[in-house]
Amino acid sequence: MQLQARLVHAEPGSRVVEVMAHHQGELLGSALGEAATAEAAEDRALSRLQLRLGSQPAISPEARPKPSAKSSPNPAAAARPKPIPQGTAGPVPEPVATAAEPLAPQPVAPVPVPAAEPIAPEPIATEPIATEPIAEPPADPDDWSSELAQLDLELRRIGWQREQEGPYLERTFGHPSRSRLTSYGDLVAYLQALQNLPPGSDPSTAPIPLRRRDLLSQCDQLLGQLGWSAVQGREFLERHFQLTSRQQLSDSQLLQFNMLLEGEFIGI
Repeated sequence: MQLQARLVHAEPGSRVVEVMAHHQGELLGSALGEAATAEAAEDRALSRLQLRLGSQPAISPEARPKPSAKSSPNPAAAARPKPIPQGTAGPVPEPVATAAEPLAPQPVAPVPVPAAEPIAPEPIATEPIATEPIAEPPADPDDWSSELAQLDLELRRIGWQREQEGPYLERTFGHPSRSRLTSYGDLVAYLQALQNLPPGSDPSTAPIPLRRRDLLSQCDQLLGQLGWSAVQGREFLERHFQLTSRQQLSDSQLLQFNMLLEGEFIGI
């Protein structure tokens, strides 16, 4: 029985070898084996071929496929010539196994594997992880002179002096002095509140503005009470405002958003 092996597929980390069995020129059968190396793939193919042949005689180690003459021989085997006894011209006969000294099995030469060109792995397209987009609020301007000038105009329109402004600031921000407004957002909220007040308003009863940080804190509390994830909150925001982040909402829109969340919480 003669065996023939050939490499039919090669890629990084995978080799496929086909082993075919012939007897007097007739193909008895073939089998494929896959493994990380060509030698392991050949062994798997040979084992499968033995099972496939069934009743055929077992394939002996000597019948395993040998490398072709064109393949590069084992350098160590080529450098070790067979000794020829003196006085003999013919080849040395193979040693015969005896009971005292068993015959060592002959090493099986591996199937020559042609060098396969490295195959660059295709880039794996990955879907971006759905996370809530972080939209930073715009940076506070360094010059607040324009807003402060508008405040003075609004206070004159309403008719408030510092004696009337102080109690309103105390109700709104917890201190009676405009100079203690250190947040640009608070300054804008204060200006917008004054713009909505009619002349002659009473500072002790005039509606106070909702500050943005209070609105955001209220929004976080409502989302927590609803048990919503960031994805659910963003979907709710997109459905009602066609926006993807709360930072894109104005103060009035943020207040409306909180009211919608309250409606969801109480089941309106």
